Amino acid sequence: MRAATARNLLKAWLLVGGLAAAFGGLGWLVAGLRGATLFAGCSLLAASGVYLVGDRVLLGMLGARPLALAEDPLLRSTADRLAAQVGIRPPKLAVLTDGFPRAFVVGRGPTSSTLAVSTGLLGALSPAELEALVAHELAHVRSRDVLVQGFAVVLASALLDVARIGGWFSRGLVAILAPVAAAFTHVLLSPKRELAADAVAGRLTDPHDLADALVRLDRAGELVVFEGSPATEPLYAVSPFDPADRISRMFVTHPPLEGRVARLRSPSAPQG
Repeated sequence: MRAATARNLLKAWLLVGGLAAAFGGLGWLVAGLRGATLFAGCSLLAASGVYLVGDRVLLGMLGARPLALAEDPLLRSTADRLAAQVGIRPPKLAVLTDGFPRAFVVGRGPTSSTLAVSTGLLGALSPAELEALVAHELAHVRSRDVLVQGFAVVLASALLDVARIGGWFSRGLVAILAPVAAAFTHVLLSPKRELAADAVAGRLTDPHDLADALVRLDRAGELVVFEGSPATEPLYAVSPFDPADRISRMFVTHPPLEGRVARLRSPSAPQG
């Protein structure tokens, strides 16, 4: 877990430094040293903004609101208990008024995170399955996957939004910018992060409960079409997007579900 945390911190710093260098080079071409300083400075300010408020941007973009304790005290107690076991500060809770079952975490790391769940998820999973899924999400917080995911999703979403406001030539912009956004996403996010989070959740809870939860979430996508930005795919434990959609396929960062479930159901899987 320490190695994963170090890798994620390194990726975040390299992303910020790389963008600053790229924009600095563009500024140099435009206006020499003054332009390079201005462009690089603006890039660093933007990165600081994503670091400080990127979680709130994502929650607002996805329509999440704070979850009051009285709305679901079981979820609050479950999150608090698992956070203590994982070794992080208890996350804030948010809810999406949406019948599609999904959950995700955003934030900067162990001391600042928010767990968001949909009303559909709370109604679809058993208490044991919900506990296992929460453990999976909090594992992402401990390893600081949330930090890199936040940068990747905000950047990719911005590129897609720019492409889609291009008026009559938006289709051409999407064809150019969507692969660029997807490339950033895949460079920053490895499928191994999901396997690592599965393993942590399998040690804290019954791995069969997590396997059942993942299968249930995957089947929900077969019954209901999920509407949202494909760039948000890395946030979820299971991709909610239609695999037949070309743009959505570009952003898939999860390993095949069959392999994940087989690992969790293996006799050698750690029992919670």
